[in-house]
Amino acid sequence: MAGAPDKADTAFRTIGELSRETGLPQHILRYWETRFPQLRPLQRAGKRRYYRPGDVALVRRIDALLNREGYTIKGVQQLLATKGAAPVTPAPGADGAARLRTIRDALAEALRRDAI
Repeated sequence: MAGAPDKADTAFRTIGELSRETGLPQHILRYWETRFPQLRPLQRAGKRRYYRPGDVALVRRIDALLNREGYTIKGVQQLLATKGAAPVTPAPGADGAARLRTIRDALAEALRRDAI
């Protein structure tokens, strides 16, 4: 993450603060609001956004699913619709990079066998 949060975990965050904490650009956060109906920060005068702790957790979950687990926007939408906003706990050792290495190694082995 970009840095240590300046606020308590229970404090509301502006879009700029959330952007700095997560390393996600502000335009991505605004785009996700249009794609994920579960993500609805409070909006005050001047359309200023305030993300509640639940919104922050949801942003982190969406980020993990899209950018680390390899889900598509549509896949995350379906996952959130069927399982709600509760966090999905991955199986032990089910990190995305390890799965990709396993697939890569299997493909390399298959290509090597075909070349013989």
